[in-house]
Amino acid sequence: MLPHREPTLTSARNTAVAWAAIIGAAAVAALVAWAGSQGGARILGVPVMALCAVLAFSIQWLAFVPAYLRRTERFYDLVGSLTYLAVTTFAIVSTYSDDTRSIALGILVGVWAVRLGSFLFRRIRSDGSDGRFDEIKMSASRFLVAWTLQGLWVFLTLCAALAAITTTASSNLGPLDGIGLSIWVFGFALEVIADRQKSKFRRENPGRYIDTGLWAWSRHPNYFGEIVLWTGIAVIASSTLRGWQWITLVSPVFVTFLLTRVSGIPLLEKRADDRWGDDERYQVYKARTPVLIPRPP
Repeated sequence: MLPHREPTLTSARNTAVAWAAIIGAAAVAALVAWAGSQGGARILGVPVMALCAVLAFSIQWLAFVPAYLRRTERFYDLVGSLTYLAVTTFAIVSTYSDDTRSIALGILVGVWAVRLGSFLFRRIRSDGSDGRFDEIKMSASRFLVAWTLQGLWVFLTLCAALAAITTTASSNLGPLDGIGLSIWVFGFALEVIADRQKSKFRRENPGRYIDTGLWAWSRHPNYFGEIVLWTGIAVIASSTLRGWQWITLVSPVFVTFLLTRVSGIPLLEKRADDRWGDDERYQVYKARTPVLIPRPP
């Protein structure tokens, strides 16, 4: 019977790990929601910040059901972008927030989410699939973890903006907000240009790695742009933060950690090594080009 028990035990361990990850993600979100809601608006005694966290996870878990039944990841990124819009809109509407900073944050998040969501949706429709999900979408527990982590991604990247939007102690705009806006514009432009350069290059040079334009300065300039723009959001939000709310500045730190250590760069670097690892020109490109922070070639 031992040959039949090993897959069962492995499956049980994987399921246990998956549930531990899901519970851990919810716990982290709950902690940040508690910190960010200090001095924030409430609905029937419940912090709006906490309701935003619940909304972010609920949308992912609802979307997981049809996605798993169809074994598809086609709508994963699109749902993520729509969640950014839904959570931000809910925060603004539910707090009747009409101050300039809150509206500005809502617009900046909305512009980024619409642009990136539509770009990623068009890309996956063209490619047909996303290699990151080839294995995990066949397992209910692992696929659910991916959707849960997206809920955590949305909430933690938004948490500084949400704390500023839902606070009951707003402040006037100042020089720091202008600095934050400039940082956001720079990061957003960098991400947009990098994505467009890569899309054009892939159409004209199928099967080749890109080493021109911004991609000659960095192997992942689009990710660097995303980290920078969320840093700008955090700078704009920082003027309103008080006490425990400062924990919400984890936003750009979390984005950096996830992109550089978990789901972004590590996966793409491995796929690139598997595909072009034996190409001497790629090895030269890899050796002379920074992985993230741009540097003139």
